[in-house]
Amino acid sequence: MSHQQAIGPLSVGVEEGARLIGVARSMFYEILARGEVESFKLGRRRLVLVRDLEAFITRQARENSR
Repeated sequence: MSHQQAIGPLSVGVEEGARLIGVARSMFYEILARGEVESFKLGRRRLVLVRDLEAFITRQARENSR
């Protein structure tokens, strides 16, 4: 018997990416402009990989922990 694991999205748009990491859309664009998170275009949409957002948050937590 096999168990299926729920798979979330591999990438998200700017609005969802900002929401996931808890910042405003304008701050999210600044993060992208600084190259802290990579993005790519698919058609007309700018997307970011969820794993890149997770890595960004992990780095931020590590660098800014007290």
